[in-house]
Amino acid sequence: MDPLLRLIIIIVQSYLIGSVPSALIISKSVFGFDIRERGSGNMGSTNAFRVLGWKWGLAVQILDIVKGLVAVLLVGSFFETEMPFTNRTPFEDATIVKVIAGLSVVLGHIFSVFANFRGGKGINTSLGMLIAVAPVEVAVAAGFFALALFASGYVSLGSIIAAVTVPSTMIVRHNIFGVDIEGYHTLVYFLAALSLVVIYAHRSNVTRLLHGTENRFVKLMLFRRWFGKESKA
Repeated sequence: MDPLLRLIIIIVQSYLIGSVPSALIISKSVFGFDIRERGSGNMGSTNAFRVLGWKWGLAVQILDIVKGLVAVLLVGSFFETEMPFTNRTPFEDATIVKVIAGLSVVLGHIFSVFANFRGGKGINTSLGMLIAVAPVEVAVAAGFFALALFASGYVSLGSIIAAVTVPSTMIVRHNIFGVDIEGYHTLVYFLAALSLVVIYAHRSNVTRLLHGTENRFVKLMLFRRWFGKESKA
């Protein structure tokens, strides 16, 4: 098969996997309504938790993460050894193709062809893809996400902070702590681009955060509850 055609198949395949609207399928098949007409109108797991309950919200979250993993893992089924362009990066060809597949699956989730190009914010699908590409950075970002969520109750704020943390962590590890990260000069730009995509998808959330109208999970504000009890004591 022609290398260029093989790459196109991988891109289209990854985009279509990302486009599968997990929250929309569950809301219509199980509850009989369109989740885009409830809550924030978003098809991400945050709105799914709020509208469908924690069990189905968790199901949506897992399915969205799996989409990212599957897209990257399936690269091996189509990619062989020949690239349609000259790879001038220190990464192996297969890794570069996985990065391309990763971006495609995230874009598919955010701009789903099966849902009039209205998808989720891309956090969970990005997470699934990044687990295979940058596990250390994902672990650090998960910690910052948890801190932001338990302090503020805003999932969107935690997601934005996590998106920024992933490339920032790689920069700090490589340039300050001297960690030798293979393909750093390629991967860091990819992670930065992915962060910008995720932040762009959260632009409406940023506006609501600035105006103080963003929805928050008060029950998840554990820090305020813990420290509030201590102060009363």
